[in-house]
Amino acid sequence: MTTHAPQAAASVTLPASLDEAVAALAATPAAVPVAGGTDLMTSVNAGQLRPTALVGLGRVREIRGWQYLDGHALLGAGLTHARMGRPDFAALIPALAAAARAAGPPQIRNAGTLGGNIATAAPSGDTLPVLAALEATLVVASPGGGRREVSVSHLLAGMDMLRGGELIGWVRVPLLHAPQIFLKATGRTGPGRATASVALVVDPARREVRCAIGAIAPMPLRPLEAERWAASLIDWDGERGLPQEALTAFGTYVATACVPDPEVPADGGEPPKLAPAVLHLRRTVAALARRALGRALS
Repeated sequence: MTTHAPQAAASVTLPASLDEAVAALAATPAAVPVAGGTDLMTSVNAGQLRPTALVGLGRVREIRGWQYLDGHALLGAGLTHARMGRPDFAALIPALAAAARAAGPPQIRNAGTLGGNIATAAPSGDTLPVLAALEATLVVASPGGGRREVSVSHLLAGMDMLRGGELIGWVRVPLLHAPQIFLKATGRTGPGRATASVALVVDPARREVRCAIGAIAPMPLRPLEAERWAASLIDWDGERGLPQEALTAFGTYVATACVPDPEVPADGGEPPKLAPAVLHLRRTVAALARRALGRALS
């Protein structure tokens, strides 16, 4: 597993189907599923995880492609970032393709998978704000051949967790004839790792603006009031453009909602000022949101 791990996994199971993988996990509750292993190996090499059993998903072909179903794309959890970044996929779900292309260096994109990004739920996961803005759902495989659907946002928020023996099989994403944008800012925290990201969808069918901010909190944040305010300004039956002042105001609205001011003290005194790093983060979020909405409307 790693050149310097003091203890290797005691057993490795390589199922050929999703139901076999679920059965293996149910039979060995301590087993850890592994696909690309980009996050798992980081934890192993850091000494944070010593799995006693692994269930490898590399041979489960049914979750490595995608299909169309009732106006949705059913994306296999085993899709790699490199595959999602290709032009044919970008024509299908542009924002998700952009997030996949921004997910790091080639070795990470070639190995890392969509399902792994969701299951690991790292705050900096690039696909997560896109899936939140698209309001995607998961098709989860359960022991005994069962299937159930879970909202991606509910899973990331801890409102509906994976149960023992369950695996993410597919991600159901609506196919929208709508502008969708993904942007991110990176720092010195690692190659390609986001310090803040934004996914934005302008949906004319529902006359909605949906925005999700990633990397600044344990889960993507939806500034719902800012979304509704922006949607109320758009002439949905006209050219749909907004003046620069409105775009700037939207960025500020989003940033203030996601990076709020400190609470006023109980004694009514002056609230503490934002630390310089937090103030910089707020400005970064505002710039990303402003640019995303401007690009979507143009």
